Amino acid sequence: MATGLCKTCLKDARTWPHRSTKPQSSSPGNLPASIHSLSCQYFRLSSSCLCQRPGLAAMPKNTKVTQREHSNEPVTESVADLLSLEHPMDYKSSQMSMGLSPGSTAPVKALLPSPDPDAEDGRPAWNNKLEYILAQVGFSVGLGNVWRFPYLCQKNGGGAYLVPYLILLILIGIPLFFLELAVGQRIRRGSIGVWNYVYPRLGGIGVSSLMVCGFVGLYYNVIIGWSIFYFFQSFQYPLPWAECPIHRNGTQAVVEPECEKSSATTYFWYRQALNITSSIDDTGGLNWKMTLSLLVAWIMVCLAVIKGIQSSGKVMYFSSLFPYVVLFCFLVRGLMLKGAVDGIAHMFTPKLEKMLEPQVWREAATQVFFALGLGFGGVIAFSSYNKRDNNCHFDAALVSIINFLTSILATLVVFAVLGFKANVMNEKCVVENAEKILGYLNTGVLSRELIPPHINFSHLSSQDYAEMYAVIKTVKEENFAQLGLDPCILEDELNKAVQGTGLAFIAFTEAMTHFPASPFWSVMFFFMLINLGLGSMIGTMTGITTPILDAFKIRKEILCVVCCIIAYLLGLLFVLRSGNYFVTMFDDYSAGLPLIMVVILENISVAWIYGTKRFMQDLEDMLGFRPYSFYFYMWKFVSPAVLVVLTCATVIEMAISPAGYNAWVEAEGSDRFQSYPPWALAMAYALIVVAMLPLPIVFIARHFSLISDGSNKLSVSYRKGMMKDISNLEEQDEQRFILSKNPSEAPSPMPAHRAYLGPGGTQEMTNTNYGTSTKTGYQNIGSPESEL
Repeated sequence: MATGLCKTCLKDARTWPHRSTKPQSSSPGNLPASIHSLSCQYFRLSSSCLCQRPGLAAMPKNTKVTQREHSNEPVTESVADLLSLEHPMDYKSSQMSMGLSPGSTAPVKALLPSPDPDAEDGRPAWNNKLEYILAQVGFSVGLGNVWRFPYLCQKNGGGAYLVPYLILLILIGIPLFFLELAVGQRIRRGSIGVWNYVYPRLGGIGVSSLMVCGFVGLYYNVIIGWSIFYFFQSFQYPLPWAECPIHRNGTQAVVEPECEKSSATTYFWYRQALNITSSIDDTGGLNWKMTLSLLVAWIMVCLAVIKGIQSSGKVMYFSSLFPYVVLFCFLVRGLMLKGAVDGIAHMFTPKLEKMLEPQVWREAATQVFFALGLGFGGVIAFSSYNKRDNNCHFDAALVSIINFLTSILATLVVFAVLGFKANVMNEKCVVENAEKILGYLNTGVLSRELIPPHINFSHLSSQDYAEMYAVIKTVKEENFAQLGLDPCILEDELNKAVQGTGLAFIAFTEAMTHFPASPFWSVMFFFMLINLGLGSMIGTMTGITTPILDAFKIRKEILCVVCCIIAYLLGLLFVLRSGNYFVTMFDDYSAGLPLIMVVILENISVAWIYGTKRFMQDLEDMLGFRPYSFYFYMWKFVSPAVLVVLTCATVIEMAISPAGYNAWVEAEGSDRFQSYPPWALAMAYALIVVAMLPLPIVFIARHFSLISDGSNKLSVSYRKGMMKDISNLEEQDEQRFILSKNPSEAPSPMPAHRAYLGPGGTQEMTNTNYGTSTKTGYQNIGSPESEL
C-alpha cells in the first residue's frame, strides 16, 4: 500500500512528535489537546497525503494548521483550531465528536457508518437476491437435466442410480459448489482474477476455464439453434415429422425409402433438419436453415448479456422459471396418457446389482460435476457480483437441491412420455406381427389349432399376443426363426436407452405426434429447450466476459457484441452438413478432462496451498458463522480423492474406448459407428491440449518470473475496503489521542476476528499483524491473504 504522502507531509511526519504544544482552554468540552499524540503511527498508517485530508482541505488559508503545512517554522495550535476551522461549529454535528455528550471523555464506542465498499467500487451488483438465485439455477439447470440425467437413470438401474448420484452430490457437488461461490464472492473477481489472487502460479486455472467456456459455448448454442428451427416448424398441423414424405410417380405413390427404413421423426431429424452427410470427411457445405437458426440464437444470447447482469438478471426471470411451468404441464399431461404409469414404474424399479458396477459411480460423478457447472467460471462470475456478507453457504445448498429436484422432475416427465411411446410402439408391433400370423394362417404355414380359442384378432391385446407367440414358438421351434415374428415385449421398449439429441429430437418428437393438440405441446417443448439453453448460455458467456472486463478497460456492450460475432463465425463449423459430428467431438473432448483438471487444481489451491483452516476462518469472518466441519474434511481429503479417481477413470475410458462417432448411413436408414480419421482424431486431442495448456504455461512463466504476478490485481472493492479500514484506524487514533487515551485503552478498530482452530484444533492458525507489509504493497491491515 503506497502511503501517498507529499514531501511536506513526510517532513512534517519527522518533526511533528517533537513540536511543543500547550493546552488550550478554549477547546470545546475542555478537551486536552496534545498534538504530540498524533504520532508517527498516524503517518505510517495513512493511505493518503495529509495535505489532502478532507478536514485540512476545507480549512481557510490563514489557519494555523494551513500555515504549518506551508511553513518550516513550528506552529503551535490548539485543538479548537482543528475542530472549529476558524468558523463556529456545533460540535454535536461534527464527525470528530462521534456522538459524545458535552464534556464527555468516554472512549469512542462506534464509528460513523461508512459507505458499503461493494457499492463504491463501481462493480455491478444484482438488483436482488432472487435474480442471483435464478441466474445460478438457470446456469446449472440446462439441457443435460432433460436428456442426460434421464438417460443415465434408464441405463444404470433406474431408481438404483439415484443412490450413488445423491451420495456423490453430497460428497463433491455441494462442497465444491460452495467453494466456488465463496471465493468468487469474497474476492469479487472473475475466474482469472480469483485464481491469480489465491495462488498466482496457478493463475492458468482461470484461463483454462475461460477457454472451456468458449469451446462449450460454440457448440451449445448450436443446440439452441436446432431447438429454434423445430420451434418454428411446430406451427403446423399435422407436424412435419408426423409422417414419412410420399413421392408421386405418375399415379403411384411411393414412400421415401430412407424414411421407410427408419421412422418419420428420425428421417426428419437427419434429412430435413441436419441434411447430414454420411461421414465427417464430407463437409457437404453449409446448411442454410441451421445457419439462420444459429444466427438467431446468437442474437438472442447477445441481447441477453449485452448489459451485463442488469440485462441477464431480468432475462432469468423468464428463462429460469418458464421451463418449470412447461415441465409441470408435461408431467400432468403425461400422467394422463396411456402407459405413463408403466414408464414411471420402470424408472423407480431399482436394479440394485447395478450399484456394484464402477461405471455407474463414474457416470454419476461426471453428471454431478457437470450438472452444477463446476469449473466453467460462470458460478464464480455470478457470485462475484454479490455483497461479501451474502450467505453463499445457503445459496450452495439451495441451488444444488433445486438442480437435483429438477433432474427428478425432468426424469418423471421423460419416463411418463417414454412409457406412453413404448405402449404405442408395442401396440404397433403387436398389430404388425398379428398381420403376419394371419397371413401364415391363410397360406397354411401355421395351423389354426395353434391359436387359443379366446383370442380375437380384431381386438388383440399385448397379453393375448404374448400367449399366442409362446405357443407358436414352442410348436415351431425348429422353423420359428424363419417366421420373422417379434416378441413385442413392453419392457424391451422401455429399456431402449435414448440420450442427448436423440431423446429430444427423435424420441420426444415421436411421442408428441400421438398427443392431442400435438403442435401446441411441440411449441411448448422446444420453447422450454430454448429457455433452458439460454439460461446456461448466459452463465457461459458471463464466465467469458467477466474475467476479460476485470482485466481490461473495455465497454461490456462492445465486448459482448465482438464475442458473439466471433463465436457465430467460428460456429459455422457446426452448421455444415457434417456439423453434427463436430458437435459430438466437442462434447466428448473439449470439456470433460480439462474441466476435471481445473476443479482439481481449484480444490488443491484452496485446501492445500492456501490452507483449509485459513479458508474456514475466512468464511467465518465473511459469513458471520463457522461452516460445518464437514466441509473441512470434504475439501481437505474426500473431494480431491474423488476427483483424482474420476480423472483416472476418465483417462482409462478414453484409452480403452475407440474414438469415433455415429455416422448416418442413408442407404440403410440407420446410424453406424465409425472411427475418426487421423485429422479428426488429432483435432479432438488438440481440444484437450489447448484447453489445458494455460495451466503449465502460466505456472512456468510465473515460477521463473517471466510474466508479472497477477495476485495484486484485486477488485476495487478490496482496495477500498482496506483503505476504509485504514481510514477508520486513523480516525480512531486521532479521536483517542484528542481524548488523551492511549491506543491500548480504546477498543480495537477491527472487527472481532476469531481464529479457526480446525476440527479439534487447539492452536490459532493465523496471526493478524496490522501494518505489516507482505508480498504486495497493498496487503497491510488485515492482509487479504488471511481473508480471501
